Amino acid sequence: MALIEIAGVAKTFGERCVLSGVSLAVEEGEFVSIAGASASGKTTLMKIAPGLMPAGKGSVSVDGKPVTEFSREAAIVFQNYSLLPWLSALENVRLAVEPAFPGKGAAWHTAHADRYLRMVGLGTAMSKRPGQLSGGMRQRVAIARAFAVEPKVMFLDEPFGALDALTRSTLQQELARMCSEASRPVTTLMITNNIDEAILLSDRIVALGRGPAASLSPAVPVGLPKPRAANLLLHDKAAVLIRARLAEFLTATARPPAAVRGTSVPAAREIPVEARS
Repeated sequence: MALIEIAGVAKTFGERCVLSGVSLAVEEGEFVSIAGASASGKTTLMKIAPGLMPAGKGSVSVDGKPVTEFSREAAIVFQNYSLLPWLSALENVRLAVEPAFPGKGAAWHTAHADRYLRMVGLGTAMSKRPGQLSGGMRQRVAIARAFAVEPKVMFLDEPFGALDALTRSTLQQELARMCSEASRPVTTLMITNNIDEAILLSDRIVALGRGPAASLSPAVPVGLPKPRAANLLLHDKAAVLIRARLAEFLTATARPPAAVRGTSVPAAREIPVEARS
């Protein structure tokens, strides 16, 4: 059984159907990305998957248990950091650590938060408040906070979308390193509007077509060794093929709403990617 099971999820706001028949299984330890354009329904799906929003139809389960609210075994990183501005970086992380480890004392909570902030290179900025930090540093705090609760499942809601190219590249590698160095596998589901980012980080990628009634494409496995370098992926034959297949689906679904209604997208299945030559 997959660790995350999204089965037949649909969501409607008023008369507008945003998602329709969305199904996806994520195995334990996998990093799966959902790539799609803005306003395709990615954020709605990312709210439904961890239990922040109920689905209209269908179901979501994590480790065989129905998701009805946000689980303490999960963590989420948003694009907008979601830090409390009156607390320091250390206090923002510790605020998440305390309920995750209620049996530990205050000194342990502080040391644990300190450790994860140092892991993301913020050892000298722990006492600073979010307003005193750059955008990249704020996102490092958010990533440290997510990993500090030692989650079984990680949800990433376009975590690098608001950053400049250089900072985004650095944090992508930082995230990949932390996922691989975690004491236990962190099953990760990420949404992104950047196909190259998905190829850089993921084990599998699915595309979410433009709504209304958006559905997922067939899943494309990324059988490339990790860690990956973004500049090398630009010309890698397997990466080029993956990019083309995802772009083809997204282009085919980028039609006016009237042309989309009544059409169906096959349920997600694996598409083998030819071996690199």
